[in-house]
Amino acid sequence: MFPTGKEDPFLIFAEWFDEAKKVDIYEPTAVTLATADDKGRPSCRIVLLKEFDKRGFVYFTNKKSRKGDEVNKNSHAALCFYWDELRRQVRISGKVEEISEHESDAYFASRKRGSQIGAWASMQSQKLDKYSTLEKRVKEFEKEFGKGPIMRPPHWGGFRVVPKEIEFWQLIDHRLHKRILYERKGKKWESKLLYP
Repeated sequence: MFPTGKEDPFLIFAEWFDEAKKVDIYEPTAVTLATADDKGRPSCRIVLLKEFDKRGFVYFTNKKSRKGDEVNKNSHAALCFYWDELRRQVRISGKVEEISEHESDAYFASRKRGSQIGAWASMQSQKLDKYSTLEKRVKEFEKEFGKGPIMRPPHWGGFRVVPKEIEFWQLIDHRLHKRILYERKGKKWESKLLYP
């Protein structure tokens, strides 16, 4: 169903997201995250959406990575989901904020042990002389933690994109696509149709 403009955009997203998880999409949580540095130079990459609610859309990363550094200097960001099998796209833009330490701890504890070790071993976005150096760091951290619990690294955590705009796009033949944009105005959302 394409939105009419009267619905809550978070409820529409939840419906579309549920539909994406039910069809044969390899990774329906994959979303392009676009950030920019303090000079406005953009960069983008794929991250995984780990949770969302009316506060916004959450992903996790090394805070010292390029994307972590960029949102620290320029808190504006955009997300773009594209589910080809459904011929749908959702574009989200807004400000980025760090989630609470408690929320980051809870998610980190739910990760597979290998991914927890990887968060310690990888100096994300930094120069790597050879891949074997990373493998060596993984073994060092495996030895350090042994079979005990692995705490979350202080440089790793979650970020929430708090949307100012959410656009829903549906492919229609002859490039006559349907588009509707929701814009946050205070505590309310206003909508408008857009030409394709």
